[in-house]
Amino acid sequence: MRLKDKVTIITGAANGIGFAAAKRFAEEGAKVVLADVDQVQGKSSTKHLQAAGYETIFFPVDVAKRASVDKMVQQVLSVYGAVDVLVNNAGITKDAMLVKMTEEDFQKVLDVNITGVFHCTQAVTPHMIAKGRGKIINTSSVSGIYGNVGQTNYAAAKAAIVGMTKTWAKELGRKGINVNAVAPGFTETSMVAGVPDKVIQQLKAAVPMQRLGKPADIANAYLYLASDEADYVNGTVLHVDGGMMM
Repeated sequence: MRLKDKVTIITGAANGIGFAAAKRFAEEGAKVVLADVDQVQGKSSTKHLQAAGYETIFFPVDVAKRASVDKMVQQVLSVYGAVDVLVNNAGITKDAMLVKMTEEDFQKVLDVNITGVFHCTQAVTPHMIAKGRGKIINTSSVSGIYGNVGQTNYAAAKAAIVGMTKTWAKELGRKGINVNAVAPGFTETSMVAGVPDKVIQQLKAAVPMQRLGKPADIANAYLYLASDEADYVNGTVLHVDGGMMM
């Protein structure tokens, strides 16, 4: 197993890509902490994995609030005594054209998608440094690299993730910690569930592989970066978009 007994925190793990990652990591032997603000779905998803025989546990967290993150990390350490892998997967969208975007919606996306990643990473890093080893995986997006209409806040946040990833890779690489990012393309999750079918078909047509991504596609990229196979991969942004952005 590629992640046997590795204690892994996955934020935004109640559903979508986060849940797919939790399942994939558990299949590879990880002790998976599903962390999410949605307690009902988070507990349900965790029970589903536990029923399949996987070692998983749920902790509620609002990544935008530092006290909530610190409490979650301390709970993980009290149960497992370590954090080997952090997957900063939690994220939200509040789309609108520039002239219609409210300051509240702009800030909310930044609070979760940038500050939340900062909170979680800063909370686990001292423990990884003490151990001399760790894997941190951040979630960017093709929107953060190429921009996307109606996503000023989301694109700004996901662009920031790239800069943070490369900065932390330089700071923490010498401490034995790998920091990388995944930039998913358009993926079949609740974030695209409300997109009109005509637009979905246009998106598919723009992808050389002629389909949208599946949560499992992104989960597999997370898995690679968390595994020993990626021990010499640091500061990389791995595009998982079917070749949409080349």
